[in-house]
Amino acid sequence: MTSRRLSRFLFASPWVLSFVIFWAFPLLYSLWMGFTDYRLLSRSGPEWVGFDNYVALFSDSDFLNSLKNTFIFVIGTIPVTTVIALALALLVNREFKGRGIFRSAYFLPWVTSMVVVALIFTNLFQRGGYIALLAQMVGLDVPTHGFLYDSSTALYSIMAMDVWMAVGYYMLIFLAGLKAIPDELYEAAEISGASSLRQFFTITLPLLRPVALFILVINSIKSFQVFVEIFVMTKGKFDTSTVVYFIYETGLQTQFKFGYASAAAYVLFVIIGLFSLLQFTVIRRRQPLW
Repeated sequence: MTSRRLSRFLFASPWVLSFVIFWAFPLLYSLWMGFTDYRLLSRSGPEWVGFDNYVALFSDSDFLNSLKNTFIFVIGTIPVTTVIALALALLVNREFKGRGIFRSAYFLPWVTSMVVVALIFTNLFQRGGYIALLAQMVGLDVPTHGFLYDSSTALYSIMAMDVWMAVGYYMLIFLAGLKAIPDELYEAAEISGASSLRQFFTITLPLLRPVALFILVINSIKSFQVFVEIFVMTKGKFDTSTVVYFIYETGLQTQFKFGYASAAAYVLFVIIGLFSLLQFTVIRRRQPLW
């Protein structure tokens, strides 16, 4: 019995050690740093300041602006991404020639490197790029120096790119949910005279509730942590800085304030947790939402 327990522990020990070293310890150490004035280049050691970092954050205009931009990104991309992904899933769930090619084409942006996609869209959004030319063709005003070099369009341009890149992945998740719905339900609805629209609202949407919850939660977490797009495309300029970029810039780029950056990271951690809890509470209600 002892040897069996020992073998189980040995098999589990690599995962346990990696979890403790790379997850648990950094998480707790960062929590401690958030209550200190820890500067990487300072000769003195960390100085305990309590909640001073958290109080300072909510009077820091740069942090508040990055928090505002993050919420704009989350609230602006999640509904659009979810609706388009569901529409595409309904489209490719039908039988038609070349359906597999369409599925692969929609999913391809997701498996492409984010850096590569960001660089491509940086060229598309610049002055004289294809998107600017298309906008001019339909009579829209184009920023003088390009979409990414104007505070009124930079963040929304990055959001549009994020939606384009993410819809294929969430489409496949919705498609898996659609495949799990029994065909007998639709056959019974047709016999009873229900239209396609009524079937959608009474069968498809209610049974896709768990899938929609999963998509909303993981997409929210991803959107709150948006960083690579900002780093590659604008470096946080033109009113595009987000909370994660603020943490990066404060802790690693310019000021090396590890304690202050850790406090900002935990504020974001709490916001993500509360936002996810809200989604669980709303989506999992028994009352119909549609």
